[in-house]
Amino acid sequence: MARAGKLELAEALALGPGWRPACYALLHAPDPGILFGRLRLRYAILMQMLFDGRLGFRGGFVDSQDSSLEDGLNRGLLEQLGEAAAAFRVERPDCRSSHAGSDAKSLTLEQLSAVESSATGAKDHGLEVLGLVRVPLYTLRDGVEGLPIFLENCFIGAAREQLLDTLHDLGVVEAGAFSGLQIPVRLRHPSVDSGNLR
Repeated sequence: MARAGKLELAEALALGPGWRPACYALLHAPDPGILFGRLRLRYAILMQMLFDGRLGFRGGFVDSQDSSLEDGLNRGLLEQLGEAAAAFRVERPDCRSSHAGSDAKSLTLEQLSAVESSATGAKDHGLEVLGLVRVPLYTLRDGVEGLPIFLENCFIGAAREQLLDTLHDLGVVEAGAFSGLQIPVRLRHPSVDSGNLR
């Protein structure tokens, strides 16, 4: 049996019978925008509101008709995000972590905006996916509003950890910044306390 938590890609691929693979993609793009004339946005990161009210990333289970994990992920992206998802493809080199499997795909801001625009026409919009949301990558003067309060939402599976890992990799957060989050113990993961806004 596989251990819980983060896996190496090779471990995730070798899980064998009894495991149904699922793949998710964190889509992000550099964003030169300025909010309120003073807050640099730096990146735009898309998450989705799921049918159960939790936040997560696009993707889902890989079906038996999919010839690879990547084909299954890209099929899921097309179903959940619409035709704009056909303008790019998530491939094995885009894999950043496995919990058994998540990818981060860097897009242009134009591609990311096209995904947002086409999502309401996607097959799964209003069913599995209730809508898209951009992650606020700033903290307002009160020290709570922005990313800290966003992280208090309910996330599916390891989505919060995957978001924080990616923000750390992108240089948006430093280790230790979110150690004071009021995340219920049942949702807390040992590596969730991994970020500090720069």
